[in-house]
Amino acid sequence: MTEQPSPAQAGPDGFGPRGQTVAAPVHRPLEPDQLRWFCDPAQLPFETTEELEPLDGTIGQDRAVRALTFGLEMRGDGFNLFVAGPRGSGRSSTVDAYVRRLAESQPPPGDWCYVHNFKDAACPSALRLPSGRAAALAQDMRTLMDAVRRDLRRVFESREYRQQQQETHRTVVDTRDRLIRELNERAQQHGLALSMTPAGPMIVPLSDGRPMSQEELLRLPEQERDRIGRLGEELGRALREMGEQVRQLERETHLRMIEQDAQVARSTIEPLVHELEAKYSELTPVQEYLRQVQEDLIARAEEIHRAAQATAEPDREGQQPMPYPLAHLQQQREEAIFERYRVAVLVDNGASRGAPVVVETNPTYYNLLGRMEYRSELGSMVTDFSMIKAGALHRANGGYLVLNAIDVLSSPGAWDVLKRTLKTGLIRIENIGEQFTPIPAATLRPEPIPLNVKVVLIGPPNVYYLLQFQDEDFSRLFRVRADFDTEITRTDEHLARYAAFVARQVRDGGLRHFHRSAVAKIAEYGARLDDHQAKLSARFQQIGDIVAEASFWAAKAQSPLVMAEHVEQAIEEKTYRSNMVEDKIRELIQDGTLLIDVTGECQGQVNGLSVLDLGDYTFGRPMRITAQIALGADGFTNLDRETRLSGRIHSKGFLILTSFLQSRYAQDKPLAISARITFEQSYGEVEGDSASSTEVYALLSALSGIPLRQGVAVTGSVNQRGEVQSVGGVTRKIEGFYDVCRVRGLTGEQGVLIPPSNIKNLMLREDVVDAVRQGRFHIWAVTSVDEGMEILTGVRAGTQRDGQWEPGTVNERADKRLRDYAERLKGFGRPVGPAEVPERSPAEVDERTPRLRHS
Repeated sequence: MTEQPSPAQAGPDGFGPRGQTVAAPVHRPLEPDQLRWFCDPAQLPFETTEELEPLDGTIGQDRAVRALTFGLEMRGDGFNLFVAGPRGSGRSSTVDAYVRRLAESQPPPGDWCYVHNFKDAACPSALRLPSGRAAALAQDMRTLMDAVRRDLRRVFESREYRQQQQETHRTVVDTRDRLIRELNERAQQHGLALSMTPAGPMIVPLSDGRPMSQEELLRLPEQERDRIGRLGEELGRALREMGEQVRQLERETHLRMIEQDAQVARSTIEPLVHELEAKYSELTPVQEYLRQVQEDLIARAEEIHRAAQATAEPDREGQQPMPYPLAHLQQQREEAIFERYRVAVLVDNGASRGAPVVVETNPTYYNLLGRMEYRSELGSMVTDFSMIKAGALHRANGGYLVLNAIDVLSSPGAWDVLKRTLKTGLIRIENIGEQFTPIPAATLRPEPIPLNVKVVLIGPPNVYYLLQFQDEDFSRLFRVRADFDTEITRTDEHLARYAAFVARQVRDGGLRHFHRSAVAKIAEYGARLDDHQAKLSARFQQIGDIVAEASFWAAKAQSPLVMAEHVEQAIEEKTYRSNMVEDKIRELIQDGTLLIDVTGECQGQVNGLSVLDLGDYTFGRPMRITAQIALGADGFTNLDRETRLSGRIHSKGFLILTSFLQSRYAQDKPLAISARITFEQSYGEVEGDSASSTEVYALLSALSGIPLRQGVAVTGSVNQRGEVQSVGGVTRKIEGFYDVCRVRGLTGEQGVLIPPSNIKNLMLREDVVDAVRQGRFHIWAVTSVDEGMEILTGVRAGTQRDGQWEPGTVNERADKRLRDYAERLKGFGRPVGPAEVPERSPAEVDERTPRLRHS
């Protein structure tokens, strides 16, 4: 497009828009082929995705895969992984695939179980067994206890055992009867007798062979009563001695009966336990445990005997059976005796075919560490070792534990317990309430279990940096970082894998197969998501969504294959569902509520471009930027910055453009100017430096008095040398301005200025490319502010020779205006320069000066 402004006579002050100017050279806009990458379906070596093998693995994440492989295979303390990447980049699926593939090649770890600690019942002992043996041991112990109960009951109820017990008991009775009889005979020799009363045996006097009453005793002579008293005391001492002998005999008999029970129990239990010991002969901990079980059973033989007697069936005719509630209670008591011999299986890897892979989706404190459960018993909460439950760390022990970093950090206590467990290498089960209770309560303290696990945390990069700087333990515990990129280089190999990804989505989701034209559109959509012609997006969740939606629209159209138009329809429908805010803003521009001119010229006014991000949708919109100048010494002022509606990056950009203008025009004179610039109708914070070149154009237009074309919008940052630098969101910005021009009417004179370094980022919609191809819209790439001014004004920017600017150029007119301001301000008798700048209080300086946060 050629720009040929007509030279005209200058106004009275020499600065008007009609001043004599030099026409700018022709600046050619970008060609349509530079505005978008088109994927040629003919270059794809297949007809439909039915011919393709589904994708196995990931696409273009070589750095992440190498780090992931190293971290998973590296053995050593602290070599856990943090997989960093945005959601939808394939990080979780890639981790899952690689972890499971590696785990399948490794042997399964051993089982873990808890058993009763016979030395300290409050500290259950942990046993490690080979894979699959814990459940077998638990079953064997149940079988052993059933056999012990059955055989002991049979022995204790046998006639031989009862006869032995009766003989032992009869010995005590016979001895007691003999001693009583001898004492009674001795008493009778002296006219006394041994009488059995409820209070025990007593010595009483006799009269005619019968016990003497109290009245008869009182009628006896005193000498006789004294004799009877002396004999009574003597026989009483003998009675007490006899009682002590009887009690000693009963104690000895009781001990003898206990010993007999132990002998019977040992002869019954030892063969059963020895048989089980032979089965686990290679496991020393199990051997030791079985020996402790045997000795404890023998030591508790009497208790088992009493329980067996209490629950025994009636053995005599006419004996009534025990009532059901009492019988049930006795049955529970007998079962409780054998509860301590249970084996509580904590982790059973018997069915595993490799190392365990645990993906804990709800990593709470208890889900990670395990817990001790409680049951209500007689109004109180009780627990035992059989109620210890495994956590994710137990299940993943010997393998891999995959966690979401945000979930772990947001769960109270989970991050601290994970770190503590990794640092100590021990899984110590503790209820979280024990840390905060004011009065310690008696509870179990299970033996800690050694930990050998590879932890993989998955999270966004900002969480990684936060932990790296704020948690001193993090870098020691997670030494391997795997970065998942959001983009991949567009190569033939990656295009083929992109197609394989579509094939996998089709297979996994039961979708319709894609024609190669549809796959080409999917690839173009991937490039558009990444805003790069030579890249493809690695946000496979969004790509997968379009694949599924395109299949839906193909089904609605009853098409056997997904074609290119179905992909385009899916993208359009997805955009329409999200762009209500964009349409509302465009309506406000169209009806004049938001003032945007797309035709004509205006001095000190230009259309800048911004991007609005709604989370799931981003779009561009034009914003009017205006500049006003006056004679003064305030310099350049950004109204948005003064009202604190300017972000730090935008404030820095404004200071940079101020520096550029000062270096260009204040080498031989002070800047005697008060310039104000602002974003019109902007009511939120302005952030970013992409409008800094736009602000320069507005200021130069105001200084030179040359109007700017309103049909040309601008984006790009500027440095202190006046060079235009790249910005973000250039595709959305161009489309946003194009849509406004389209609804207002395309004139063929409209377009956008962008930095040359952003050409590779263009992935414009096809309707925008068509408008450029037809000459109804234009896009220029400008390398400097001077080049941009020439396109916006049609006037040559001009160069400086020997301290003088070329006459009739933009720079000459701007310099002339500034020199005139300096002379006029000097004529007022006021000092000009730095001494003229009013002093500000520290508070004013502080609030106007943007700060940088240094880490």
